[in-house]
Amino acid sequence: MTTTGADHATALRGPWWWARWRSAVLDVGLALVSALECAAEGIPFARDAGIPVSAGIVFGLLAGSVLVLRRKWPIAVVLVAIAITPAQMGFLMGIVGLYTLAAAELPRRIIAALAGMTFLGTLIVTFVRVRQSMARGDLTLGDWFVPFASLATSLGLTAPPVLLGLYAGARRRLMESLRERADSLELELQLLAERAEERAEWARGEERTRIAREMHDVVAHRVSLMVVHAAALQAVARKDPEKAVKNAALVGDMGRQALTELREMLGVLRSGEAAQRRTTAASASASVSVPLAAVGVAAAAAASRVAAEDEGPWLSELEVLVGQSAAAGMVVDLSVEGDVRSYAAVIEQTAFRVVQEALTNVHKHAAGAKTHVRLAHRVAEIAMQVENEPPPEPASAAAAGLPSGGNGLVGMRERVLGLGGVFVSGPTDAGGFRVSAVIPAA
Repeated sequence: MTTTGADHATALRGPWWWARWRSAVLDVGLALVSALECAAEGIPFARDAGIPVSAGIVFGLLAGSVLVLRRKWPIAVVLVAIAITPAQMGFLMGIVGLYTLAAAELPRRIIAALAGMTFLGTLIVTFVRVRQSMARGDLTLGDWFVPFASLATSLGLTAPPVLLGLYAGARRRLMESLRERADSLELELQLLAERAEERAEWARGEERTRIAREMHDVVAHRVSLMVVHAAALQAVARKDPEKAVKNAALVGDMGRQALTELREMLGVLRSGEAAQRRTTAASASASVSVPLAAVGVAAAAAASRVAAEDEGPWLSELEVLVGQSAAAGMVVDLSVEGDVRSYAAVIEQTAFRVVQEALTNVHKHAAGAKTHVRLAHRVAEIAMQVENEPPPEPASAAAAGLPSGGNGLVGMRERVLGLGGVFVSGPTDAGGFRVSAVIPAA
């Protein structure tokens, strides 16, 4: 973190009103020089005024030492310098006082008023002194020299310190503004890094959820069919060898299909890891100052794009899916309404997975029940419904030997709601179960 102006002043706190010790040493040194100057100038002033020289020296020392207060009360220093101008004293105090006044955080009208008073006082005193010198014969120049010398002296003693002080004050304010902007920018970057870390964690969680959902859909359906076929194989092995051979072939087909889908999923994961490595390398080469959390977000997004663009199940394979359930002993009919057309990959995959998981639940919880699968192609959406009648005999997942984790309906709902659709599931009045989903076509 950078050091702000307040922290910097606190860290380097000097005595009394000074922010730094070196500032105090500088002001004390200037005040000492100003006091010696005023004391030296107090000697001729005392002679002209007819007062003791010691009084003029003491007066000069006291007046010149006021410069030590220039950072605390710059207005008082300038007023003292203006007050002793008629005595031709305090030239250093006037110059340094005007510089400090112009550099201070004061209204411009106050600075202009005091600078004008200093200019006017110096102009009058210089005009009187030069005129007196010419009257005594010390100067033999023309009358034009009196106003010229007065203006030049006044401008020389007031304009440079005021302009330099204005420049120094503006530069200091600019540096303070830049320091504050740097602090706010660093704080903003820290907040962005924290938000990026949160987004990266959220992206990783979403990716884990998506992978778990895909694994559940693939394994649950295929393995459920394999268990059903294996149970049928066990029941008819001795009575009907031909049917047993057929069921064994179906079990082998189901196993090979499950392995194929698992390999495809693993290929997607490997592609996502490669995309993550490429994204990380590109981000690192582009700028080393980018937070690693932002790289993680980009990598997770790249992995999700790879997964979304990968080929998955399509609605055209729905008849094959229904045929596999029919081969496992389920009485199932498929009806399609509307004009068949293609959709985005993620929409077709979601619709297919909803029907697949609904059929899997029928195998698990209502073995032998007649099932109706309806698919409707509408203008702006696609709707699907899987409804099973009551099973001929009460069945359960435990009786069929099929474990149930209770995540099937949750996964279907997450898929459909993630695409802005509507998902409804629940028992029917006839004692069966219905799963309905509507997904926007866009």
